[in-house]
Amino acid sequence: MTGTPIRNVSDTAAWVAIYRAMESERPDALFHDPYARRLGGARGEAIVRAMPRGASMSWPMVVRTAVMDEIVMRCVRDGAATVLNLAAGLDARAYRLPLPPTLRWMHVDLPDSVADFREQMAGETPRCEVEYIGADLRDAQTRRDVFARAAENGPVLAITEGLLVYLEAENVSELAADLHDIAHARWWLTDLASPRLLKMLKRRWQPQLNAGNAPFRFGPAEGTAFFAPHGWKESEFRSTWDESLRLDRTMPNIWLWKLLDRLQPARKREEMRRMSGIVLMHAN
Repeated sequence: MTGTPIRNVSDTAAWVAIYRAMESERPDALFHDPYARRLGGARGEAIVRAMPRGASMSWPMVVRTAVMDEIVMRCVRDGAATVLNLAAGLDARAYRLPLPPTLRWMHVDLPDSVADFREQMAGETPRCEVEYIGADLRDAQTRRDVFARAAENGPVLAITEGLLVYLEAENVSELAADLHDIAHARWWLTDLASPRLLKMLKRRWQPQLNAGNAPFRFGPAEGTAFFAPHGWKESEFRSTWDESLRLDRTMPNIWLWKLLDRLQPARKREEMRRMSGIVLMHAN
């Protein structure tokens, strides 16, 4: 592979799959994804090698996966009957989590991505009922048709892991409105970046992401308040920083970051904690 191995946004799923594989292979793994190394493949390996500090920067993705696993299982225990997994990529939660067989899991992504995932998982048995949907959700009518199907069997938990950061704000607004008004989702689980985090990531990775037509775009200054006009309210914000300390999956030189954190005023410390997080929202 020459140049950046990222060809498009879909390739970032292979990148994250290798991070899941790296974690799964640790003796003290927070989760086990036995499919991740296969799903990430040679392209995922190449992306990790090509990205600056690629291997050492696995920790936020590992934290995100572990925390989302916890929240998904809790929402299922609290009554979620359908999981609407958007831009699902290479997410194998329907195969690796101890989900009830009666749960309906809608694995939605672009047709080529869905076909690739299904081919790689041929012969594997999911833990619940999986419905594969190849659809371009940028098309409003297609998106609404998919969401209307989800609403037929609620309560609905929507997941947009690793998706929003690649969208323009207006597209996120449209998605938020349709999840509320058409999918009638009760919960929405996502990850969220701040403008400060976007600036940091752009300095580190933007040349490679731009070359692969996958630049980071969405990091609202108002945080989860961005979603309020569309009927969503924050239920839970799990700071990536705090969760990395809890799970012992932290950034390199964490001692220095902890020292700098203690020297900051309270407002700056809170800004640091809200720089990146896993968010569960509920419909008003």
